[in-house]
Amino acid sequence: MKTFFMTSYLLVLALEMGLRCLDQRHRQRHRGEVPPGFEGAVSAETLERAGDYALARKRLEWVESVVAETLVLLFLFTPLFPAYDRLAAASSGSPLWGGVLFFLGLSGLRWLLDAPFSWYRTFRIEERFGFNRTTFRLWLSDQLKSLLLAAILIALLAAGSLWLVAATTHWWLWVWGLWMGISLFLMVLSPYLIEPLFFKFQPLADGELAERVRDLMARAGLRAGQVLQVDASRRSGHSNAYFTGIGKVKRIVLFDTLLAQMNPEEIEAVLAHEIGHWRLRHILQRLLFSALVSLAGFHLACGLMAWGGIPSWVGAPALSPAAQLLVLAVAGRLAGFFMTPLGAAWSRRHEAQADDFAVNLTAHPRALAAALVKLAGENLANLFPHPLYAWFYYSHPPVAERVTRLNALQPSPCGYGGGGGDNIDIPLM
Repeated sequence: MKTFFMTSYLLVLALEMGLRCLDQRHRQRHRGEVPPGFEGAVSAETLERAGDYALARKRLEWVESVVAETLVLLFLFTPLFPAYDRLAAASSGSPLWGGVLFFLGLSGLRWLLDAPFSWYRTFRIEERFGFNRTTFRLWLSDQLKSLLLAAILIALLAAGSLWLVAATTHWWLWVWGLWMGISLFLMVLSPYLIEPLFFKFQPLADGELAERVRDLMARAGLRAGQVLQVDASRRSGHSNAYFTGIGKVKRIVLFDTLLAQMNPEEIEAVLAHEIGHWRLRHILQRLLFSALVSLAGFHLACGLMAWGGIPSWVGAPALSPAAQLLVLAVAGRLAGFFMTPLGAAWSRRHEAQADDFAVNLTAHPRALAAALVKLAGENLANLFPHPLYAWFYYSHPPVAERVTRLNALQPSPCGYGGGGGDNIDIPLM
């Protein structure tokens, strides 16, 4: 069983690397080429620079992936894994706290691995291409805040989950309820407690633009929620917009960099796209689907742990419940890889629907197309992903295809009634 599990891991890793390589070669083949709809807005020189930027980021991703996956293989399929499991148990005095230490230790090790790559990405690649605006002190502060928040969340989830595993027969249902409850709780609290730890949010400063936004939201039939701007320029020159929150704390957030780059009509189009996700209940659909998938996953995990054969998957004589859950999480990742195209296709469909909503709400399809062209140019986006790579991974249609489609659309009269409560961060690109 260990051989099969390790072979599956290597197969997925090889497929991931192969898709990345395919995409990179495709990008280089179209290097400097200006796609239809971008003439006059994005120069060949900008696209050359975008190619250099993409190449620098991909090279770092390759190194990071090779290092990380090699360490995972050495840890998971050697005696290091059961030895670490025993060490965590011996250091705690109880199975429950041993499991908490097990996950906290792995989280800390992962942070130590990721931090150097994050530093290099920020202060070498992003700095080289003019995007970085953060200081080392601010970067370090963000890193430590993220580490602390992750440690608190992992400790709560691990302690609660492992206690339920030991205390209940049908623990899969109770653990699922715990995870869903904490997820929903964070959705409510995040806009107030977590996001302000990293960014400063405020209502739109431009009074005329704020009035146009209120009119746009009224036409869409929205009575709750906020449209805010965030000081993203403190950290990066990249621009974007996203939707977040749930219930009365739902909000649309615009980067201040985006506000500086676009005219009011283009900003309205971006907002209309985000409102489309809100009104069409896209995020609610994804939340419900995620809840059902996780419920099935926890039920399967319960049966496999009762079976008792999980330690054999990594060649270990015995493993704690925490270690078995980690093995199952790795197995879930391998299975999820082959489901990635389905989720990506569903997401791309939602993006097209949100684009259609924006066109009908604003009656200006070319405004959203122009906004996307600016976003692509300012962010040095990849305009020529390999079709197979985009089909497999892209949650949004490739931006060149999206612009072509928008320029061909005509607005149609449409009424928008009812409301929707959705949640997730959805970037425009």
